[in-house]
Amino acid sequence: MSTVSLCIATYRRQERLAAVLEDLARQTRLPDEVVVVDNDGAGSARAVVEERVAAGAPFPIRYAVQPQKNISLTRNKTVELAGGDWLAFIDDDERAPAQWLAQLIEAARASAADGVLGPVDPVVPPTAPAWIRRGRFYDFPRMPTGTVIPPNRLRFGNVLLKASWLRDAGPPFDPALGLTGGEDGDLLSRLALRGARIVWCDEAVVSEPVEPARLSLGWLLRRALSGGQDFARHTLAGRYGAVSAPKRALFFARALAQALAAAALALLALPLGRHHAARWLTALSANVGKLSVFWGWRYREYA
Repeated sequence: MSTVSLCIATYRRQERLAAVLEDLARQTRLPDEVVVVDNDGAGSARAVVEERVAAGAPFPIRYAVQPQKNISLTRNKTVELAGGDWLAFIDDDERAPAQWLAQLIEAARASAADGVLGPVDPVVPPTAPAWIRRGRFYDFPRMPTGTVIPPNRLRFGNVLLKASWLRDAGPPFDPALGLTGGEDGDLLSRLALRGARIVWCDEAVVSEPVEPARLSLGWLLRRALSGGQDFARHTLAGRYGAVSAPKRALFFARALAQALAAAALALLALPLGRHHAARWLTALSANVGKLSVFWGWRYREYA
């Protein structure tokens, strides 16, 4: 494989950014460069990058500020600055074991892939409520290494992509989604439609601490709502197959039926444990998110 740029979009997570930069310095296959784009107009990540460089970073680090609050614009800036043939992306609050980048690269080579996604392992603190720990709400489905990922399972956070796919059609991430979220799935589903082969690498695991602010039913419901909106928007845009008027009507009817069923099951499941009821409530919220797309409302996760 040729050169690899490691891209990080960051926003006011100085300690965690310092930790992931330390992880990158310990990779068995070092990135050829690291690009850090700060979405804080005050440039709060600059000191972290300068400290890493002063400590002897084993790769060049490019740093820039993208002051407008918009995750799409920030990620687009990382792509603009990156010079590698391949671009790896990791979130600023994730941790990467020493073999991580090498495993992504090997999976791309072995599968002749245009992109590789790996698992993000949630680290739930022991102080989290018991129903949160039992519910496993932060887990994401995993697949055997080399599996071509279905379009509705594509997500960011731990990904390696051939740079040419991102540079061929203007800014890769849609700025219109920069406050709502979903810009990552939007990009990956567009790449898949264009024929990009994106596979799974189950060994290339990164970990992500679950922040205290996310240890609540309210946050889980908002995340499910946003995910339902993303799924509906991609479905109705034809990302998962051609959509006709009857299929749109069927999609609406199914989401409505599933929402009603989930509401009833949440009540029935409550005596069995709060985590069971919460599971059905998140299903209800996801289906409400699907329905809300039909009347044009959009939850702005990053507003």
